[in-house]
Amino acid sequence: MSGDHFHTPLLDDLVRQRGVVLLVGAPDTGKSTFGRRLLSAAAAAGVSAAYIDADVDQSSCGPPVCVGLHWVHRPADLADLNRADALEFVGSINPEGVVLQHVVATAKLVDQARAGAELVVIDTTGAISGVIGQTLKYHKMELCRPDVVVGLQRGGELEPLVGMLRRFFNATVELTGADPEVRPASPEDRRARRAATFAAAFTAPLERWRVRPTVFAPTLPAGLDLARLAHVLVGLMDGAGRCLGLGVLEHADGILRVLTNSGEEMRGLRLGSLTIDLTTWDVHRVRLNEVMFGLD
Repeated sequence: MSGDHFHTPLLDDLVRQRGVVLLVGAPDTGKSTFGRRLLSAAAAAGVSAAYIDADVDQSSCGPPVCVGLHWVHRPADLADLNRADALEFVGSINPEGVVLQHVVATAKLVDQARAGAELVVIDTTGAISGVIGQTLKYHKMELCRPDVVVGLQRGGELEPLVGMLRRFFNATVELTGADPEVRPASPEDRRARRAATFAAAFTAPLERWRVRPTVFAPTLPAGLDLARLAHVLVGLMDGAGRCLGLGVLEHADGILRVLTNSGEEMRGLRLGSLTIDLTTWDVHRVRLNEVMFGLD
């Protein structure tokens, strides 16, 4: 049975209902595939839609470490779903330590999408269990206020999360089977996909911009050895608090610079919680408290 036929009745119902739809599920259950099919069904029905990709690791709209928004007002808009019309910087590929940033970034784009689309589709990370996964989903429910939650599962792995959502929120929760056409990705597959999306975010021409210590959020402590910020991933922000794209910090001869292709309207930098190697695109988690204050 094809994935299209498997989920068609639910897709048709969601297009008729419109509103905000939050997709949840473990990795490789077909959340992104379901989201694309829902957007395609909406476009075919003449329903304006917005796609919000909050999977900050395996991003399909915009670069990793960001939540991206893409407008789908007509079928042609589906052709470049990987292009983000708006970005919010989170700064990590893992929700641990950045739940606040992740929830706020998603909620801001949902509010923007509500004002411009009849149907809003929110894709999420595969974190569905444990304190971090459930806390992330709980607060997204609070701030994004979805009308419907669609849970895709292979067995009963969503039952604890769904039980919590039904207990504390009024949204309709629809459980369905994982897409049978989706095959599990290996860790190497995931690393390769993440590397490709990072590489796309740093396409030439890249420029180096000298930056002052006063332009960062969080603010740098006085006397910080700026060399400790080398290779840290940053979000480039404009004067209205919008994320323009990504950059990586470089330090040489006592001077701090950011390497980016998005620097023209840059007004400030938000520090991420990763370092990145622009040759291999490998990332490593950093704790900003340790970097800036030597604290755990």
